[in-house]
Amino acid sequence: MEIMTNHGFRKTIKYLRAFIFISLIGMSLALLLFLGVLTYAKVLGAPPLAVPQSTLLMSDDGKVIGESNNGQKRYWVPLKDISPDLVNATVSIEDKKFYSHHGFDFSRIAGAALADIRAFGKVQGASTITQQYARNLFLEYDKTWERKLLEAFYTIRLEMNYSKKDILEGYLNTIYYGNGAYGAEAASQYYFGKKASQLSLAEASMLAGIPKGPGIYSPLVSEKRAKFRQQDILDSMIDNGYISKKQAKIAAGKPLKFSGKYPNPEKRIAPYFQDAVKNALKYQLHLDDRTIALGGLKVYTTLNIKEQKAAEEKIKKVIASGSQIQTALVAMDPKTGNIKAMVGGRDYQQSPFNRAVQAIRQPGSTFKPILYYAALGQGFTPSTTMRSEYTTFHFDDGSSDYTPHNFNNKYADGEITMAQALAVSDNIYAVKTHLFLGEETLVDTAKKFGISTPMSKVPSLALGTSGVRVIEMANAYSMLANDGIKVEPTLITKVEDYSGKIIYEKPAENDRVLDPAKAFVMTSMMAGTFDPKLNGYTTVTGNSVVNELTRPYAGKSGSTDTDSWMIGYTPQLVTAVWCGYDKGEPIDLSAEKSYSKQIWAQFMEDALKGKAVKKFKPPKDGVVGVYVNPANGKLATSDCPVKRMTYYLEGTEPTEYCTEHLRHNQDSPVKPQPEQKKPWYKRILPWEH
Repeated sequence: MEIMTNHGFRKTIKYLRAFIFISLIGMSLALLLFLGVLTYAKVLGAPPLAVPQSTLLMSDDGKVIGESNNGQKRYWVPLKDISPDLVNATVSIEDKKFYSHHGFDFSRIAGAALADIRAFGKVQGASTITQQYARNLFLEYDKTWERKLLEAFYTIRLEMNYSKKDILEGYLNTIYYGNGAYGAEAASQYYFGKKASQLSLAEASMLAGIPKGPGIYSPLVSEKRAKFRQQDILDSMIDNGYISKKQAKIAAGKPLKFSGKYPNPEKRIAPYFQDAVKNALKYQLHLDDRTIALGGLKVYTTLNIKEQKAAEEKIKKVIASGSQIQTALVAMDPKTGNIKAMVGGRDYQQSPFNRAVQAIRQPGSTFKPILYYAALGQGFTPSTTMRSEYTTFHFDDGSSDYTPHNFNNKYADGEITMAQALAVSDNIYAVKTHLFLGEETLVDTAKKFGISTPMSKVPSLALGTSGVRVIEMANAYSMLANDGIKVEPTLITKVEDYSGKIIYEKPAENDRVLDPAKAFVMTSMMAGTFDPKLNGYTTVTGNSVVNELTRPYAGKSGSTDTDSWMIGYTPQLVTAVWCGYDKGEPIDLSAEKSYSKQIWAQFMEDALKGKAVKKFKPPKDGVVGVYVNPANGKLATSDCPVKRMTYYLEGTEPTEYCTEHLRHNQDSPVKPQPEQKKPWYKRILPWEH
């Protein structure tokens, strides 16, 4: 019996030693594995903390005008900008040992496991704040062992490479609070209509309870359950030493007012402009859709909220509510190309099609300044005269005859100057000039002005029959207002990534593509659009809005059967307005034909209100200004009843004095001029014989 007992004892010792040996080996392997994991985590270094964040669009004064978020609200704010009460409430209820553990709360894990065993199911979570943050950053929410192991690995990497402050800040900016709100800032705005830094203890304790189950504990779902959850959080804050019982009682009894919406209204500011900005981010800056939507970008745009509001208000005021006509407006700073206001249609909800940048429409007579700029380089001057009369053009190459018409078939039946032809929009003068220069000249000049849409080399191109975009025409006129310096229509001045790093900044532009002297002469002539002194056989085209204008402007109107335009500028602002029907229906009502001018005039006056009244300044060289009789373009005498300061390229100013009014003053020192030879261009052009 004793022998058997000794034998059994020795056998037990043998098994015990084997167990200890195996255990030691297992523990050694586990330790080696753990050290290996730590080493690997250290070698990999800090995991990136880039998380989806809403991209914010800012106006020119830094105000948020909109955001891109795919229906999610994600705003990242520093920990110092989150209410300490919300920070403490979150730590207290989610992970009370957060500041002392290294990513895992083993006592909590054991307790949760015991509770799950007793309940025969998953009833208690044990994830720390770091573990939850790791899940928010890198993982999906599927319940697999692989995901659990990866979560543990990322938790180790976070704890090894980031401070507790960094981890807590990240967690509070990524946790989901329901209703599309990710992070404390978005949740504070949605539930209480205020910033996270402004939350009271009562609000913070209510908000901290939502992430456990937004569909259960949201006060907007069930205020009763939300109050029970709030009380649990306040009790935990007492237990963990964050607040006193008195503070908890006051907070629990404080009535709360819930917002249930975000402070920024869903109706976006300048929706057409915002769409254009997102297209620029994608096609000009080559950012992908996800980065644009959830890259946490700060996009600093050129939009001026005051001017945008004025544009929308004037369109609504001028266009009759029952009219089906559409409109587009682009206002830009001619010195920088920065677009200050953009309207792409009358109602974005009904039609998001952006007519300011997408529609291609005939510009009509607004194309003539480009033609006459080209003519100034070919010997024409503001005083160059040609006959305005019913004219049919015949062509030697077999092309069909062409008979343009003036508005209402009104002609001077005599000679008019280029300055007059521009002011009254004489079509005969324009076509004659175009054909003299050669059809290729206008096409090439349009490209200089930044027009990228295809141009047809036809006689009618002088009258704006090839389609253009509104934004292109605004840009073209800006070059005249900017002394010939090239600018590009600009929507974005700067883009910062989620960390504040500048990833794009608008480059400086100072390339001169137009001759400054010619550009100023054109501006001087275009000011005649609003100068009744230039009227001869008909009124200037800007006559209907002259009385509304309180400062010097230069501009040109244009119309076709289906399109109505007004484009004009001051040294500070250029604006292009178009009106018409989407399907190209004729504009028959006289009121509708005047919409573009009325919108332009009222907008310009409103947008420039309070700003300095600036005159157009001639360049230092290359331009000469003289007083002429606008009726014939000759030097004015003291006898002329009307005189107008007119600018010419140096060396092309008139030398002949007006003699038409000498009979009113026999003592005039100006003697009648001998008969002049025909100008060179009249000797060449067959229709001027």
